[in-house]
Amino acid sequence: MARRFPLAGLLRLRHAEQDRAAAVLAAANERLRDAADARIAARRNLADREQTQPVTDAATLSALAAARASTRGMLEELDAVARTRRAEADGAQAAYAAARRAALGLEKLEGHHDREQAAADLRAEQHALDEIAARRRTEGGAR
Repeated sequence: MARRFPLAGLLRLRHAEQDRAAAVLAAANERLRDAADARIAARRNLADREQTQPVTDAATLSALAAARASTRGMLEELDAVARTRRAEADGAQAAYAAARRAALGLEKLEGHHDREQAAADLRAEQHALDEIAARRRTEGGAR
C-alpha cells in the first residue's frame, strides 16, 4: 500500500500561498491598468481642450491656461500614482515568484516520492508473484 506524501499538508499550504500571491498580483495589475487608463484619458482631455478652444478674449485665455495647468498637475499626480502602482505590481510579482518557487520545490519532492512509492509497490507485487511461482514449483515438484 502506497504511503501518503509526508509533506502533503505543507504542499497544500504552499499552493494556498501561491494562490493568494496570484490574487494580489492580479489586483495590483488591475490597479496599474486603471492608472494607465486614467493617464490616457487625462492626456486626451488635455489634447482635446488644446484643439477645440477658440480664444476670443483675455478671460478665455486665462481660463484655458488655468485648465491646462490643472490638467498638467493632474497628469503629474497620475504619473506618481502609476509609478507607485508599478512598484506595487513589481513587488506582487516578486512575491508570486517566491511563492511559486516554494511550491515548485515541494511539487518536485512529491513527484519523486510518488515515483519511489510506485517502484516500491511494483517491487512488492513482483515479490508476491515470485513467492506464488516458487510455491507452485515446490508443490508441483512434490507430487
